[in-house]
Amino acid sequence: MMRTIEVFLVILIITGAFIIASFYAVLPVPRRVSPLNLRRLALTTLQVLDSDYSLSSIVFKNPSDPDYEQAWSQLQVALSALLPPNIVYNLTVYAVRGDGEEQLYIPLKSISNAESLGIQSEASSYLVASSNVTFRVIPEKIGNVGGVGGTLYILNCSDARGWWITGYSAHTLAQDLYNLLSSYFQKTVMVQNTNQLAKILNGTSLQGEVVQGAVIINTFGEAVPIPAGYYATQGYDSQARSYAKYCYLLGQRVRLYNFTWVSIVGYPLYYVSNVNLFPDGHNTWGIYGMRDVGPAGLNAFLQGLDGKSYSYNSNWITNDVGVVQLSPTAVYYCNYYGIYPSPRQTATRALSASILTTYNLPESRVVYVFNKVYKNNDWWMPGAVFRHVAAGDNKVTGSFFALGLTRTPDIRLTALGLLCAFKPRLYRSVYTAVDATRLVVLQLGQVGGV
Repeated sequence: MMRTIEVFLVILIITGAFIIASFYAVLPVPRRVSPLNLRRLALTTLQVLDSDYSLSSIVFKNPSDPDYEQAWSQLQVALSALLPPNIVYNLTVYAVRGDGEEQLYIPLKSISNAESLGIQSEASSYLVASSNVTFRVIPEKIGNVGGVGGTLYILNCSDARGWWITGYSAHTLAQDLYNLLSSYFQKTVMVQNTNQLAKILNGTSLQGEVVQGAVIINTFGEAVPIPAGYYATQGYDSQARSYAKYCYLLGQRVRLYNFTWVSIVGYPLYYVSNVNLFPDGHNTWGIYGMRDVGPAGLNAFLQGLDGKSYSYNSNWITNDVGVVQLSPTAVYYCNYYGIYPSPRQTATRALSASILTTYNLPESRVVYVFNKVYKNNDWWMPGAVFRHVAAGDNKVTGSFFALGLTRTPDIRLTALGLLCAFKPRLYRSVYTAVDATRLVVLQLGQVGGV
């Protein structure tokens, strides 16, 4: 019984002490315990007001406009709707004059819903530009420096079929590449059929463009269009029963005219295609109008590029290296040119580094789009621009850009690789517009309640 009384007394004493301490303790007001971030609220409010450029439109209105006062009244209504009822505000617009460190801020207009913002307030600023101001970027034309090249050929042959361009057609890829790259070249020509391709390979221009030093993008993936006539007859190896020799002739033409040949995806030159030449031929996957060449096509192309004698060689020189990363050079130019493909890709057709010494493609001249990968005691190159330099010479005689990635193709990588190789400069327009910037400052205070 005594124990129970003692416990009861202890509880009574502790409870009484807690009540007395709470009575005399000074607790912080809820505003201090969980304060409202007025600065963040002000910035968010300005961003919401300008989400559809309404704020920018209003602050640049001329006071002589008939709807000037109405526009500001609507802005004040929008402000009141966005802010809590216990928030008072003052919004002031300044004209920004001058440039650099000598800028002058001239107040133009101010609206408020209270005479005072209280003892404590926070403010955020927001810079807006006039809709009349345009910022242009003018790219340097490839070929202006050094006077070499300047023509971009995009294969858009209506009489050929593509492979490993799943989800696309060669024609849609050609149009997208035109939109991405045409501004960087002096002349961009769509090659509409294999007859036109034959003319280019013979050094004949189609529209008065410069053929020497041109870039040729093959949009047909692992297949390459083959013209009828000379290239079909002379390009056929009757002994091996293969069109690998056509790829050899391509390599020779790339060397002769200092072309840059571009393969956008997969194993380069694995098939040849011409729907009129091969109406019954297919690639064993149901795509008619093409013939299988296999790895012999790429080997023959490199032989022709290096000036070697033709020899049928069906050895594979690629490997599946899995996921690969963009090179530091490519990442840098992503930011410079504003082209942002995924930095991680899957490469199933990475080229062996052995081709560098075998075919006089010096590594010092290679532009890596993806980092090299070491696998199976060898180095593999998932994507790079290779430049041929004959032994004992310092002059580039033909280039080859191969992206050994798995389908589907990302043409942004094609554009990025070419820009990494040629490095055209971008000339940004100088900001010279007068009275084209406004600084909007929104100051908030909190009143009422605890």
